[in-house]
Parts: sequence; structure tokens; C-alpha cells
Amino acid sequence: MIGYDLKVKIEDLQKKFNDAMKVFNKEEKKKRLDEVERIMSSSDFWNDPKKAQEITKEAQKIRKLFEEAKEIEGLFEDVEVAIELSDEDPEMVSHVEDLVREIEGRVRTFELEMILNGRYDQNNAYLSIHPGAGGTESHDWAQMLLRMYTRWAEKKGFDVETVDFQPGEEAGIKSATILIKGEYAYGYLKHERGVHRLVRISPFDASRRRHTSFASVNVIPEITDDVDIEIKPDEIRIDTFRASGHGGQYVNKTESAVRITHIPTGIVVSIQTERSQHKNKETAMKILKARLLQLEFEKRRKEIENIQGELKKIEWGSQIRSYIMHPYNLVKDHRTGVETSDVNSVMDGEIDLFIETELVYFAQRGEVE
Repeated sequence: MIGYDLKVKIEDLQKKFNDAMKVFNKEEKKKRLDEVERIMSSSDFWNDPKKAQEITKEAQKIRKLFEEAKEIEGLFEDVEVAIELSDEDPEMVSHVEDLVREIEGRVRTFELEMILNGRYDQNNAYLSIHPGAGGTESHDWAQMLLRMYTRWAEKKGFDVETVDFQPGEEAGIKSATILIKGEYAYGYLKHERGVHRLVRISPFDASRRRHTSFASVNVIPEITDDVDIEIKPDEIRIDTFRASGHGGQYVNKTESAVRITHIPTGIVVSIQTERSQHKNKETAMKILKARLLQLEFEKRRKEIENIQGELKKIEWGSQIRSYIMHPYNLVKDHRTGVETSDVNSVMDGEIDLFIETELVYFAQRGEVE
């Protein structure tokens, strides 16, 4: 026999899915898919490669959403059948519970994909971490954050590639940049940008005193060559230097590391992970373009805030989240108010609670990049 609470949960999930389908607008999406497929079948479709790529990407996204919607509808049908069978076979109750758990995850993902509709949300993401003042203590905190985001990405099934890594002198890191490869990686992570604060008993303090550390996180999309970001040769300075590292026959032998400075904005990008200077320069230019694109995002956001009279600005340099390990356990996001006392799980990459709440929060405010 199916319990009352489980029946209510199924009804609630069905309502959430129906609401998401209203946003999806099946009829309009079908019309749009027919239209883009007609465009794609034309003989001159690839005459404009940039436009062709955008249309192809749009078609793939619409098809994927249709497929997901159909699969969720199938799961609801399976639940109905399983509920009927459970009256005669009590063992079917556990099968219903398993199906409901699967539906819950699939509906949540589908809801988020309705929100993740920014121009670059589907792209891979560059995530950079820099410690604040405080030496070894802040360097260690930066490395803890790097592990947290790496673990989150791995649990999502995303690939993580180290783009730049500069170890601290005693512990932790001076800076690090990773490329997280996966569908909607940037969309999920874009609101993690900001300053993260740690309060704990320092393992580096012999007196066991409480310390507060800060580290900044920046997230930018990996952009393709077709994005119109013009960088003039006379606007950049390129320096090469020997890569630092933990040793090995290739370390400090050639000037393979590259530092690019964008003179008008002062943006500096350093890459030294590849043995090839050419590859490091190519990666640095891609990140520089994405950083310049981010500047445009920030300008647009500030213009909107000025028009709307926003009191609280969400921007680089603002404290967005606190991780408290002493005198009590608490992780709290200062924008959404979401909090949890399970600090250990958060530091092990369980941050979907914060990410998903952020997405809804900013979508309600109309902030789309």
C-alpha cells in the first residue's frame, strides 16, 4: 500500500513538471525546431559558419529538452502502473519509491534547464581561485575551495583540466585556474563568483586560535573563436618566463610560460601548465577574451541595477558565502539566505543546494548573462 506522504510527493512532482512544461511551451518549441531544421537543410546554411553553429546548437538543445520531457512523462506512467500493482504485490512499494526518487532528480534538472537559458550557460567554465591576505592560512583555504569545486565537478560527471597552478610556499596555493568541461558547467557555476570567507581554528597556529581567511573565486565561460571580442596587438603585452613547478627535466629549462597583459583594462592572464609556449599563449588568449566578455556582463548588470535602484550589488569583490567551522558548524550564502550545518559534505563538493537556489534567485531578479 502506498502511503499518503508518498502520494502527496508524487502529486507535487507532477505539478512541478507541469509548471516547467508550461515554461517550455511544447507547441512553440516544436514550431521553432521545425523552423531551424528548415534553415539547416538549406544549401547555403554553412555560408555563415558563426550563425550556422548557433542554430545547430539551438536545435540540439531543443531536441534534448524534448527527449528529457518524454522520458520524465514515461517515468510518471511507470509510477502509475507500479502503484496499481502495489495493491497486490507489497514489494512494488519499494519500486515506486525508487521511481519517485529518480523523477525528483529528473524534474529538478528539467526545471533548472528552463532557467539556464543565458547565451553561454551551456559552455564549459574556467574557474579561478586567488587567496586573500593572510599567507599560509589563506593559501590553504584557497586549496580547500579548489578541492570543493573539483569534487563537485567530478560528481556531476564533468571533466576537470588544470590550466594554471601556482603552489604556496609552505602550503596551499597562490592561485589556480581549472577548466570544467561539461554541459551547462558555466550556467551552474556563474553565480559562485565572489569572495568566500572561512572561520576556523587554524592548523598552522600553535596557539590554536581562531582565524578568518578569504579567497576570491572567478568564473568565466570558455568561449569559441566565433565570439566577437576584438583584441588589438598594440593593446596587449606578452611576456614569457620559465615555468615553476615541483621539479622534473622540463621545469625551468625553457621559457614556456606566458603572461599576457591587456593594457587598457589591466587584466593579466598567466599560463604555465603546458610545455609548449604556443599552447600556453593560445589558452591565455582564450581566457583573456572570456575575461573581457565578463567585463561586458558587469557593465550591463550595473546599468540594470542603476535603472532599478538596486541596494545590494552582486559583483566581484563582494562576500557571498561564509564557511564557519568554529565555534559552530555553518555554511551560509549571504545572498539567498540558504544555510546548512553539514560543513564536511559541502567541502566535499555537495554544493548543489547553494547553486540551485542561486539560479532560481537570480532568475527571479531577471539577471541573465
